[in-house]
Amino acid sequence: MDNFVCNNCNWVYEPKRGDGEGGVPMGTDFKDLPIDYVCPMCGAKKEMFAKEQ
Repeated sequence: MDNFVCNNCNWVYEPKRGDGEGGVPMGTDFKDLPIDYVCPMCGAKKEMFAKEQ
């Protein structure tokens, strides 16, 4: 599972950690996030994330 970074604020979604504030359990792959998922730091849409290099 790859990490994804928000292109707006540089927050990194790490599947092994999930997003507790967003209700995403640990181990959730980025592709499995809901279509309406938003960055917990800036509110950017899922489309604004890119695979971390």
